[in-house]
Amino acid sequence: MYQVGVDIVEIDRIRKAVDRFGPKFLRRVYTPAEIDFCRDRTPELAARFAGKEAVMKALGTGRGGVSWQDIEILPNRRKAPLVFLHGGALLRARRMGIDGLGISLSHSRDYAVASVVAETSLATEDFEDD
Repeated sequence: MYQVGVDIVEIDRIRKAVDRFGPKFLRRVYTPAEIDFCRDRTPELAARFAGKEAVMKALGTGRGGVSWQDIEILPNRRKAPLVFLHGGALLRARRMGIDGLGISLSHSRDYAVASVVAETSLATEDFEDD
């Protein structure tokens, strides 16, 4: 069984949030490691924002179900993005029987997009009432 999440965000929307709220926005949405990796590159921040929303959709929680900080997207040694779950997101994934998460991030001049596929060992009806 697979769960899928997709999200797209305007890069300018993230730029405006960073300009308006600065470090407060960054600390609310991103982990210290993500902030360090992105180094104020707005397209990278936007791609991770879309990635976190796509993970939330794959987990079936929406924004209210887990914290932004519970989802961390960092590169491996070859710069491919990996998803690390913490806290409520990790608990939710375990309840769903998620065996792995695959993520793809991309951005153009104006938009950032993310696609997530979660492989589960449980049928959807096993966790619908959580």
